[in-house]
Amino acid sequence: MGGPGEPPEGTTPEGAPGGGEDEYRSVVFDESFVRAARLQEFSAQERISDHAPAVRRRPAALRRGLSRQVLLLVLLIAFAFSTAIYMGFRHPYQKPGAQPAQPLRTTVIPLAPRSAVPGSTDAEALYAHSPAAGFRYGAEGFTLPGVRHTAHFAESQVLSALTTAKDYLVGSALDPEVLTGATVRPVRMLLDPRQFAQFDRSLAHPAADNRHAVTGWLIRFDPARAELADRRVRVRGTLRAAEAASDTLEVVADHTLVYALRPAGSGAGAKASLFTVRRELTFRFDRGDLRVHQTELATASVQAGPLSCAEDPSGGFLPLLAGQSPAPGGPAGTNPYATDAATAVCGTLATAAPR
Repeated sequence: MGGPGEPPEGTTPEGAPGGGEDEYRSVVFDESFVRAARLQEFSAQERISDHAPAVRRRPAALRRGLSRQVLLLVLLIAFAFSTAIYMGFRHPYQKPGAQPAQPLRTTVIPLAPRSAVPGSTDAEALYAHSPAAGFRYGAEGFTLPGVRHTAHFAESQVLSALTTAKDYLVGSALDPEVLTGATVRPVRMLLDPRQFAQFDRSLAHPAADNRHAVTGWLIRFDPARAELADRRVRVRGTLRAAEAASDTLEVVADHTLVYALRPAGSGAGAKASLFTVRRELTFRFDRGDLRVHQTELATASVQAGPLSCAEDPSGGFLPLLAGQSPAPGGPAGTNPYATDAATAVCGTLATAAPR
């Protein structure tokens, strides 16, 4: 057997002295050289510092394109945000091209007494000897009925309609500042904004034309003539809700209210008398009204007395107080040739009614 330096069969290996080409001698390693070789693996930091980065830099043109995309996205977000803010300042449920509200139709009938109005320094005694003896006090008289859902409205929506109607009744008939004309805010804030124009015109220019009577919207006494002798107004009546259409709820309120009044500025020792108002109001609600706690007042039928038929009650009630009698004369004349004019109506206050 030959040794390490003696190839088998006596042949001379390629690249060895005396055999083959000498040009590959520098790359031929024997086994002892390979075993003695020292292997070293680069660390991560060494690979990063000594080698080319693993992520290739994007061309400048690509970076510029990406910047433009980011800028465009920011502009779109800003536009959407500003649009949302703008829409938020508008009425949240106002529909584009919404139909105008139907105008309120009012009927106000003064009731004149047959004789002088009776009175007493004891308002409680007046109530006790009148049909209002069993009436409830104030807002308690506007009792809500049982609430049930309808074909197109949930129970919660029906309750919202009834609650809004009650709030309107309380604000328009019991608030002392509304009764004296000091404010109208508790009433106006509950109206559908589409009725603001008619409401404001009624206040600025009241007229007995079945559309612009202040006393169709609310109860108001002339503060120069009368004041409340008892703030606990007596109230009795009913509320009922039903569908007027698949998109409209209707609430009808029918109440009788009795006020104890005395001459303005007369003090507690003056005689008081009773003033009665029978009021039937029809409220309408669409789904937008229900969401924002507002209503459209459709009709108002009001009978009130004791009043004088010779005086116009459209701007406010001018009540006849204790000891006073109605002025001679009837209501203003009616022109049958004016097709758009309202018919002047006046009634007689029954003897049994509180007055």
